[in-house]
Amino acid sequence: MIKYKLLVLDVDGTLLNDNREITPPTLSSLLLVQQMGVAIVLASGRSTHGLRPLACRLELDKYGGFIMSYNGGQIINMQTGELLFERRIDPQSLPYIEGVAKKNGFTILTYHGDTIFATDASDERVREEAARNNMRRVQAENFASTIDFSPCKCMMTSPDIEALAALEKRLKQRLGGSLDVFRSEPYFLEVVPPSVNKADTLGVLMSKLEVVPEQMIAIGNGVCDIGMIQMAGLGVAMGNAGEAVKLCADYTTASNNDDGVARAVEEHIIAGIRPADIPLEEMNRRARHSLTGNLGIQYTYASEGRIEATMPVDERTRQPFGILHGGATLALAETVAGFGSMILCRPDETMVGMQVSGNHVSSAREGDTVRAVAEIVHKGRSSHVWNVDVFASTDKLVSTIRVVNSIMKKR
Repeated sequence: MIKYKLLVLDVDGTLLNDNREITPPTLSSLLLVQQMGVAIVLASGRSTHGLRPLACRLELDKYGGFIMSYNGGQIINMQTGELLFERRIDPQSLPYIEGVAKKNGFTILTYHGDTIFATDASDERVREEAARNNMRRVQAENFASTIDFSPCKCMMTSPDIEALAALEKRLKQRLGGSLDVFRSEPYFLEVVPPSVNKADTLGVLMSKLEVVPEQMIAIGNGVCDIGMIQMAGLGVAMGNAGEAVKLCADYTTASNNDDGVARAVEEHIIAGIRPADIPLEEMNRRARHSLTGNLGIQYTYASEGRIEATMPVDERTRQPFGILHGGATLALAETVAGFGSMILCRPDETMVGMQVSGNHVSSAREGDTVRAVAEIVHKGRSSHVWNVDVFASTDKLVSTIRVVNSIMKKR
């Protein structure tokens, strides 16, 4: 069975390469693990608004993934839209935060919806943050009086990195737990509600999902990721992470520019799962967003060398005049033969469909349910040949189909 149930990913420097892209290999591997039943959590200092496009790209709304934004300030269930957790700063603290920023000549900013409010909206770091999160900028010179909401977090920024570091130490002493401060980047000093960080908020989500640390993989590259990396059953540092992060991890993968997330996922999740290990009801559940699910195909039996599945003859699979579409029949045959080859593949092998040819000998009408029976007729080192017979509910033969699958070594 699947060892890991939760995959937690930092975003910038981890999920995204330096061009702020999710590369095709990374996207492919993350869609696949979700189909296997692993839930993905995007854990980032970005705003919720800034994470939503990435969550949609990964189809977290279909597979039941989560956004953990503001370095742990919020958790959103992407499938339901439910706010599972939230911590905000008391607005009464804003005059003090603003006073400290102005005294030191720092720009201060916060987020609300699709907007960043900043005392200097033209500041280089503010512009970068707005672009990264796809947010508009609003000038708020009188910060505390302009902000009429409770922020999830505030940030101070300055080109004087040493001054920010010195202020971090002073504020930690003076705030005494009423607020937490830390530098997420050398040029960003974050001010957040007490006990808000990725690890603690992740613990809240794990409790809700009844997931234990041994069932979680966490991957990151920054200091803010250390807590969740140490917490996870498998903590992974990116190749581009600092040495402090790598020392806290169980494993170091490739860099964010070399598909490090994809490599870690393939090595530690995908390689350890064979279709034969997954119950049929779980396979059917996971296929609901694929062509298999869209056609109503349901696996009913699986063993080495024989696969059976059913498919309804309805508006999804019939021709306009009410009989089973030949293309849907071929898709059913390729589905069962493909699953059969995946069961027969060794852990270091994968399968690619190569050829399908069918003879349609009779029809099945709308309202019927057809049954496919796939049996292997040749199992070679580089190819599998399957015979797939499709029957109507009366056991009348509808089609007989040959499917050839190519067997290749995983790269």
